[in-house]
Formats: sequence, C-alpha cells, structure tokens
Amino acid sequence: MIFAKNLFNTMQVSKICQLLDAKIICGEEHAQANIERGYSSDLMSDVLTLDTDHLLLITGMCNLQTIRTSEMADIRFIVFVRNKKVTDEMLELARENNLCLLESPFTLFKASGILYQAGLKPVY
Repeated sequence: MIFAKNLFNTMQVSKICQLLDAKIICGEEHAQANIERGYSSDLMSDVLTLDTDHLLLITGMCNLQTIRTSEMADIRFIVFVRNKKVTDEMLELARENNLCLLESPFTLFKASGILYQAGLKPVY
C-alpha cells in the first residue's frame, strides 16, 4: 500500500462535514476547529478509556448517554452515523457542555474509512 507524504494531519470540522455528507447540528461555531484523531465505537465503556485531546468520536449510539460519556471523557466532537438523529434533550445537554454534534448518513465503517483515507489519525 502506498501512502501519501504527510498522510496523517489535523482536519477541520468543516472538512469532515464535506467528506461525510454531514450536517452540524450543534456547535456551528466550531466548524473551523482542528481535529487530530478519530475513534469509532458504539461502546461507551470503551470511549471512557480514551485519553486524547482534539478527538472526534464516530458512533451510531445516539442517546443521552453518549453526550454524558463524551463530557466525562472530554470529547468535544461527535459524529452520529447511520442517519441517527439528535434528540432535543441531547441537543440541550450538548449546548450546555459546548459540544459539536454532526449527523451523517454513512455507516460507521464507511465514515471511519473515509476519514482515515483522508488523513485523520487513529487513536491507536
């Protein structure tokens, strides 16, 4: 496999939206923020073990627990895949915690692959 020079770098939220056909649902002011790494999981217990700044959580687990887990893990950016829709309660809690939420129609596998191929670093 041939990798481009400087394959892994930071990626702006706005670029992530373009790549994943995603829409920012909350935290539009973070559209130019830089993301350093991505992590894909529907298991919030796995998310709690992460210790990484500037992380994008890619998940299909769309409920209040995801927002609470992200807050506890200091994750500020979440993309919900598989056409999952953020509820009003989730939106309110995300705003209170200054989170940026995105919605994408892609599957978890496809979204992760696209971001990796575009140069977003994995956690490990």
